[in-house]
Formats: sequence, structure tokens, C-alpha cells
Amino acid sequence: MNFSAHGIQLRRRWICLAMASCLWAGTVQAQDSYRIATEGTYPPWSFKDAQGTLQGWDVDIANALCETMKARCEIVAQDWDGMLPGLMSRKFDLIVASMAITEQRRQRVAFSTKYKETVSRFIARKYALADVSPEALKGKSIGVQRGSIQAGYLSHEYKNSELRFYDTPQAAELDLVAGRVEYIFGNMVTYFVGFMKTPEARNFAFVGPEFKGGLLGEGNGIAVRKDDPQTLSKVNAALEAIRADGTYDRITAKYFPFKLM
Repeated sequence: MNFSAHGIQLRRRWICLAMASCLWAGTVQAQDSYRIATEGTYPPWSFKDAQGTLQGWDVDIANALCETMKARCEIVAQDWDGMLPGLMSRKFDLIVASMAITEQRRQRVAFSTKYKETVSRFIARKYALADVSPEALKGKSIGVQRGSIQAGYLSHEYKNSELRFYDTPQAAELDLVAGRVEYIFGNMVTYFVGFMKTPEARNFAFVGPEFKGGLLGEGNGIAVRKDDPQTLSKVNAALEAIRADGTYDRITAKYFPFKLM
């Protein structure tokens, strides 16, 4: 009887070991793997360093989320116009690119909880009109990044202005300095830590009020396909975790002397 009981214990132990092994193997095989898109031409949010490696606030946030989710991730650069089509065609699984949450975009994709605010402003030469209302800028040339929320806002509200669309914010900035456009309109924080810190900006200033909300969105979120609620849930949990443990604030302090939320 003792031998039989001992044999049963051995069999049980073997079964437990086998199950643990299977569970361990299944865990490895089932580890989440994500392909993440960011822009790569939008410093300080995302850009490539001299070695061609993606860097920036959004890149650091994406890496922190992947670490928290214990997921294998590949972060790739994607032109802005191809962001949503690429996500929907399964070219990648997430967009971490300071994308504004708008009702129009919500019709196509799902968004995480907000992970930063967006404030937009105009920049012009220091002697330019401070009144940047649609009436005041009638006939004035305004540069803006193609496909951005600012482009959509201008197209809707500034129909009597001469709007010029650029692939990157930097291209619009170059035309502003060269005098080919009179105003540019975009993300205030991006301008503050980027263009406005350059020698070329010495004759330029922010003009008019801060713009946010409405057509300019409800802040920024991480975009996920609507048919992937499981990933959305994991991203939201990871966002909450990196804010709670201070990771979010440490990443932000690396790039900005102020908070983003």
C-alpha cells in the first residue's frame, strides 16, 4: 500500500511537472508581440538620431508600455498620411505618435485613454498681426502639416486664407523663415522646444491665443484597431501603471521642463 501510494505521488509529481512545463512553454509562445508605428520626423516626439535609430518622447513611452506589458515590440517609422491606413490594414498593431483623439478618427479606430494634451498656436514674424481670427487672416498664407488635426481645423475654419500643406512641420518652418508663408500653425509644445529654440526663430513669435478642443481633438491617445479590444485593454492598464509608478513623469522630464497632463 505504501508502494502504491508512493507510486501515485510520483505519478502526480510527474503530471504536475509536465503541466508546469507545458504552461511555461505556452507562456513563452503566447507572449504578446506588437509592431508599433510612430512618425520619426517629429522631434522631440519621435525622430531618428545620427545612427538612424528612433528616439523621442513617444518612442520612450512605447518602450515603457511594452516593458510593462512584458511584450516584444518593434517600433517603426511611418509617414503621417499612412498611419491610419497602415493600422487598419494590419501593417502594424499600435500607433504611438501623439495622435489627437477626434470624432472623425474614432469612426475608424479605437483610442486608449488620453496620454497627453495638445495645444495649437500660430507663429509669425514679431510685427505680424496678433489677431489670428479667420477674418483677420483672410488672404494670408498659412503653413501646416498635411493630415494633421491643425490642417483639418484650418480647412474648416480658415477657408478664406491661403493654406499650404507640408509633409513635415519642419518644411513649413523653413518656408516661414524664407517668407514663402506668413504664418504657421501647429503643436505649441513642438514649436516651443524645437523651432523657437533655433537662431532662425529670433524674428518670430507665438501670436494669438492657444487653441484646443473641438476639431483639434480631446488630447492624444494611442490608436488600436477596433477589432482588438484585448490589446486596447492591455495598453490602458500599462498607461495607468507607468503614470502610477513615475515612469511617465521621468520620460516627460527628459524632454520638457513642464508637464504634459
